[in-house]
Amino acid sequence: MISHPTPLLFLVSTPIGNLGDITLRALEVLRAVDVIASEDTRKTGFLLKHFEIKKPQISFHEYNEERAASKILALLKAGKSVALVTNAGSPAISDPGFTLVRSALQEGIPVTAIPGPTAFVLALVLSGLPLHSFTFRGFAPRKPGARRRFLSVDCESPHTLIFYESPYRLKAFLKDALVVFGDRPAAIANDLTKMFEAVRRGRLSELIQEMEGEELRGEYTVVIAGAEHGRSENLSAEARDG
Repeated sequence: MISHPTPLLFLVSTPIGNLGDITLRALEVLRAVDVIASEDTRKTGFLLKHFEIKKPQISFHEYNEERAASKILALLKAGKSVALVTNAGSPAISDPGFTLVRSALQEGIPVTAIPGPTAFVLALVLSGLPLHSFTFRGFAPRKPGARRRFLSVDCESPHTLIFYESPYRLKAFLKDALVVFGDRPAAIANDLTKMFEAVRRGRLSELIQEMEGEELRGEYTVVIAGAEHGRSENLSAEARDG
């Protein structure tokens, strides 16, 4: 039985790498709902097969979000229960889901979430940077000019900054971050919870140099010190060097 039977739309967090990280409640919900809405039905199918769960799936991703949302809302209005899952992590975090949640709430359809792994939280706590306040910014724009304008919004922010980036744009992102923020302390995480989990820590210039010529794979989470911490670190370095 689902522990909270009233809501019909469940946002179910799934593992970001290691399948052992799925929660008992997530499995309970996936087994109990009528339909699973998946960002990638093949990846979700692998997860379901691993845990011996057989459920019909609806494809729900950024390219069919509006059309699929209408279909899902129709199911919800008919009294069906739906679980929304993303490829990995929490639904609607830099992934489709927000518009479906908003539409369901506007229709008076109850919504609840099943918590679980989220890549940016793991990257933050492993970064070694301040945790007391932070800003999650998601993916930066692809074009250099737009990306620098995007970064400059937080140039004076005192909060630790967190970004997602693809392997194809990571090096360009780091170089733009160095131009906009200066040589701040940062961390780059990838393959979190997997066999080759890696977290690189250092100043932006050091990380750029370290990754030059390296073949990058998978999505990356970049954590960058806020303005105040960055300035204090620079002053400490100058004092040591002086």
